[in-house]
Amino acid sequence: MTITIALNTNTINSLDLSPVTTVIEKLLQDGAIASHEQELKFDINYELEPGDPRELAEIPELRLWFVRLDARYPWLPFLLNWKSGEFVRYAAMLVPHQFSAKEGIQYNLEALEIFLMHKLFVLTDWLKQQGIPSQFRIQSMAQLLGYELEDALFEMIVDG
Repeated sequence: MTITIALNTNTINSLDLSPVTTVIEKLLQDGAIASHEQELKFDINYELEPGDPRELAEIPELRLWFVRLDARYPWLPFLLNWKSGEFVRYAAMLVPHQFSAKEGIQYNLEALEIFLMHKLFVLTDWLKQQGIPSQFRIQSMAQLLGYELEDALFEMIVDG
């Protein structure tokens, strides 16, 4: 089941997280968060001036809204629908990048590594609290961004 959260210009410009908090808080109250893995999508309707060529991830107001969202729910990638590209779009909102006509999105590699390691630590702890195995999930998430994470890294985290 896909859960779609609609965002519009007013929601974004006012940094209003209520469309997301309403959904997530209900899932948390129902104890159903684990059963909604990779089901969340955003339907973003942000008004641009005619002729504005920017991609959504190039709009500062939209990026700021996602920074606020990530601060509130740093484990949100667990819920994002990876197959529909939601995790990659989420990363683009939070990690400096450029667009290339030939190669698509080009992340700042150092910033991407920091983002990925942050998500690894956050998600490992959060998934453990939820009683959900984490290593395969996090390795799969890293692969979406072009990284292979070694088993030894996870052993260090568990032992640390």
